[in-house]
Amino acid sequence: MKKFVLLLVFMAAVSCGKVSEDNLKYLNGYWEIQEVVMPDGSQKDYKVNPTIDYFELKGKEGFRKKVMPQFDGKYLANDVSEKINITEKDGKTFIKYSTEFAKWNEEIISLDDKELVVKNNHDMEYHYKRAEPFTVK
Repeated sequence: MKKFVLLLVFMAAVSCGKVSEDNLKYLNGYWEIQEVVMPDGSQKDYKVNPTIDYFELKGKEGFRKKVMPQFDGKYLANDVSEKINITEKDGKTFIKYSTEFAKWNEEIISLDDKELVVKNNHDMEYHYKRAEPFTVK
């Protein structure tokens, strides 16, 4: 019985932090930030977002850009984007960003079709939900 419990604990520890290859497809699309959890546990909630993150990933490379939702359900974008590359290190999955001015990375804590959680190098967790186009009815 002890071996079984140890095996379960080991499997849980190994699976934490690593995003499956199948789930990486969910990164593609529009993501709206919901909240940021600070290292001390405090939270900042986002009720209204003037910009949304758009990710496009092919294989393990792609880009992220900020877009602005419009009243007709479309998004306004400019030519500014960040190159991204998905990497793994020590059993964790990271998004590596690069522009001509800076390079940084964020650990993917969780990713599925409805939620994305990433943590930056300042231990701030960003919680996103899948964005839905705004429509006037």
